Amino acid sequence: MILRPRRFLPSLSLLLAFEAVLRHGSVTAAARELSLTQGTVSRLLASLEGQLGQTLFLRERRRLIPTEAALHYGAEVTRALDLLQRASTRIATGAEGGALALAVLPTFATRWLAPRLGGFLQANPGVTVNLATRTARFSFQSEPYDAVIFFGAADWPGARHQKLFDERLTACAAPALLARHPVQAPADLAGLTLLQMETRPGAWPAWFRGQGVDPPAHARTGMLLDQFALMIETAISGLGVALLPDYMARAEIAEGRLAPVLRPAVPGAGAYWLAWPEAKESHRPLAAFRTWIAGQGR
Repeated sequence: MILRPRRFLPSLSLLLAFEAVLRHGSVTAAARELSLTQGTVSRLLASLEGQLGQTLFLRERRRLIPTEAALHYGAEVTRALDLLQRASTRIATGAEGGALALAVLPTFATRWLAPRLGGFLQANPGVTVNLATRTARFSFQSEPYDAVIFFGAADWPGARHQKLFDERLTACAAPALLARHPVQAPADLAGLTLLQMETRPGAWPAWFRGQGVDPPAHARTGMLLDQFALMIETAISGLGVALLPDYMARAEIAEGRLAPVLRPAVPGAGAYWLAWPEAKESHRPLAAFRTWIAGQGR
C-alpha cells in the first residue's frame, strides 16, 4: 500500500498558481492567466509556502524573486503538470479505439510518417495518434509515450524493438553549386563544405565507402547541424553538400532544388526502429500500428 501524506501533495490549485507565478515572475500576470484575482493568487502562494514549510519567493518592493528551492521545485512541478496534461489528453481523445502516444524524430515525422499516417487512421477508425517530436533518448518509465521511432541500433533500454528499414544515404547539393564546382568523382568533394549531422558522426565515412573509396580526412569536418530540415535548407542555399537519408532527398531532387552527387542511396550506418515498453505490448492501438508500419517498406 502506498501512503501519500497530504502535506506533500499540494492541491492542483496551489501548484498551478505557483507554476504560473514562477513562469511569469508576476502575481498580476499569473492572476490574469488563471482568471483569478491577485489577492487569490497571493493567498494560494502563501498557503503553499505554509504547507511546504519553505519560502518560495522573496518579496522585494513589487518584485517576486524565486528562491533556489523554488527554482528546483518549479522544474519538478512543471514536469508533473505536463505529465498530467498529456495523460488527460490521451484518455480524453481515446474515444472508441484508444490512443497511441508516439515520440518520433522531427524530420522523419514530416517526411516519412505524416504522408502515410492517414492510411493507418483510415484502417483503424476510432484510434487517435498523438505525436511528439523527440531527438534525445528518454525513459518510458518517466515519459508518457507508448512507443518511439528512433535511429540507431536496437538498444533502447527496457524496450522491445521492430526494425523499420536500414538507412540509405544520398549526397545532394544545389544545382548552381555543382555548376560552379562539378563533382565527377569522390575526390572532387575536397573543395566543398560537407554538411555534418550532429547525430550521424559516421555518415560521411559510410557514404565514401559506399562510393568505393576510403573516407578522406575531411569526411568528418564541415558545418555541424542538428536537424535534417536545417541541413536541407542550408544545402539549397548553396552553402555545402548535404548527406540525407534517401527518403528525405526525394522531394527536393524531384523539384530541382537539389541534385544528387555521385551514386545515390548507399548503405548508411544504422536503421530506423520502433521501440515500446514491454508493459505496452498488448496495447491495442500500438499492436495495430506495429502491424501497419511493418507493411510500409521504405
